[in-house]
Amino acid sequence: MPPFPQNQPVPWAEEQGDDRGFQVFLSVLQRRAPVMIGVTIAIMTIVVISLVLNRKPPEYEGSFQLLVEPVNDDTKAVDVIKDSNSQMSSLDYESQIQVLKSPELMRSTVRQLQVSYPEISYNSLLESLKITRLGETKIIQVRYGSTNLKQTQVVLERIAENYLDYSQIRRQTKLRQGLQFVEKQLPFTQNRVDQLQKELQLFRQKYSFNDPETEGSQITSQTIELSQKRQAIDLQLAQARANFAILQGENGATTTLNTAPLYQQLITQIRELDVQIATESTRFQDRNPTIQTLKEKRASLLPLLRQEAQRLLGVKFAELATQLQTLEVQSQELTKIEQKLAQRRKQLPLLTRQYADLQRKLQFANENLNRFLSTRENIQIQISQTELGWQLLQVPTTPDIPIYSFNIQRNLLVGLFLSILSGIGIVLLIEKLDNSYHSVDELKTKLKQPLLGNIPFEKQVKTKQNRTFNQTIPLVNIPNYFDRGIAELGVLPAQEFGDSSTNFSEALRVLNTNIQLLSSDRPIRSIVISSAMAGDGKSTVALHLAKIATAMGQRVLLVDADLRKPTIHDLLDLNNLWGLSNLISTNLPVGEVIRQLPSISQLSVITAGPIPPDPTKLLSSEKMKQLMADFHNSFDLVIYDVPPLVGLADASLIAPHTDGILIVVSIHKTNSSMLKVALDNLKISRLNILGIVGNAQKSTINSYY
Repeated sequence: MPPFPQNQPVPWAEEQGDDRGFQVFLSVLQRRAPVMIGVTIAIMTIVVISLVLNRKPPEYEGSFQLLVEPVNDDTKAVDVIKDSNSQMSSLDYESQIQVLKSPELMRSTVRQLQVSYPEISYNSLLESLKITRLGETKIIQVRYGSTNLKQTQVVLERIAENYLDYSQIRRQTKLRQGLQFVEKQLPFTQNRVDQLQKELQLFRQKYSFNDPETEGSQITSQTIELSQKRQAIDLQLAQARANFAILQGENGATTTLNTAPLYQQLITQIRELDVQIATESTRFQDRNPTIQTLKEKRASLLPLLRQEAQRLLGVKFAELATQLQTLEVQSQELTKIEQKLAQRRKQLPLLTRQYADLQRKLQFANENLNRFLSTRENIQIQISQTELGWQLLQVPTTPDIPIYSFNIQRNLLVGLFLSILSGIGIVLLIEKLDNSYHSVDELKTKLKQPLLGNIPFEKQVKTKQNRTFNQTIPLVNIPNYFDRGIAELGVLPAQEFGDSSTNFSEALRVLNTNIQLLSSDRPIRSIVISSAMAGDGKSTVALHLAKIATAMGQRVLLVDADLRKPTIHDLLDLNNLWGLSNLISTNLPVGEVIRQLPSISQLSVITAGPIPPDPTKLLSSEKMKQLMADFHNSFDLVIYDVPPLVGLADASLIAPHTDGILIVVSIHKTNSSMLKVALDNLKISRLNILGIVGNAQKSTINSYY
């Protein structure tokens, strides 16, 4: 059988516009009217009880104002002297307000008031007393309210008198006590500062210590200077020792004598005498007086030469020894200086810490001293200011008109309005949380599927369950069922199937007509009726659709293919001993299980039969396919009642061999998410969805007629 095109539109299923917000709102209120009325009544009851219990007499409130700081030019000059960098108020208003509310200050006022009004206590007075600062001004406002006009005025007058006395006496007394304390502490603080300054001075003198940075830089520069001197002295010592060693050798003495002028003159003279002696020896003998004279001169020069050589070498050795001794002494002195500098460098962190401790203590002592001096000046300024006392800018006044009066009518109207709003809000919240469809318009708008019918809710249409049979209804068994035709089917005793509701019957006729008009090429011969969830009324719709189609002249076969929880036999008061499961699993003839209702001759029914252990195995068998083909050829319309779609594969096994599937949606009941899952699964399986049938709509149709 060729499948029909998916989701064919029908002209009567056109969606209406979305400009129906107000109508939707009214429909929600109408549908949730019991909840809204209940919430409104409950809240209104609470409001009435609250008004009755909290009803208060009229309340009168009076006030007065106090100027607690001067605002003239002299005050500004004093503020500048006190702190040239600040123009802020010198009074801590928050602390001052807490002082004005303190039990110590209010005790005398309460005692005076209790003479005329014994019911007044400190706690009751504090509950009705409000003390605030007027913005950023220097004014404190005091308000008091009670149900007695005269009492309000008396209380304000007593409080104002008490506050003025406090500003002139108690507050000034406390300031003078503070000044005495500061004067007492100043000498100790000054002595502490002097002592620390003296310790710092002695520390600097003892260690020649100015500050850590200067001391560190000095040590660094001295270290560099000593290092340079050490290098120079070591170089000079090395040269002196080398010269001394050279002088002790033969070459060194010769070199030294060669550089002596007198020694060289003597050597020259001796050499000249040797030349003369050699020359004269060629002419004269050795005993010649001339030669003897020359030899005597030469002999007289040799001691002088030796003495000059000894003298020169002695002087040179003395000079080198003196130089070595001097350099060694300088090296030793330099070593001592280096040791002292190293010791000073080692002591620098300790001295720095001691210096920092002294500086920190001195700074803290100076800050304390400055703080005491500043506090003394501030207190003196405040004493000079408080000598004038606070000024009463506004005398205590109490208006005759109460600030609060109980209006029962206005409060009831406000309570009623709020109760209705609360009821509407809760209804909208419930509607928002509700996950079901409440109207046919929602089905058309959200599902985007053709709406083929809208079955109204009828109390007369009830499901009959758990019915027991007292007697077995005999079946008329006719062999060769498909050869003899519908008229020869087994006949059951007469049953009553009258529809008591015209609207209900008319809705089913419209549904049947819409199904037949889905295709213009050939009529719909077989359909599957199912739902997303159990309890949506699919079996009831299937049964009454079969009856209406029969009444409209069609030969109809209703097959209960729900092999899990069959319902058709309960709706028709039939036994379920034999049925579809027997036809599939055995070779039982079809005529043994098909039943024809005497009151509706063209309607035939096949119940589900005994529930099998594996329904999907039976529904997917070749025997089931052959039976469906035979049913399709023998009847004008075959209606299959199958289990719900979500979680079960039964509908997917039967629907491909029919003209399409019809989905029943129960208004106010079917879960929208479950229905969307079911539709998505059908689209994935490429099954032909004929359309949607709205069921149990609690509203009338055809109201015009």
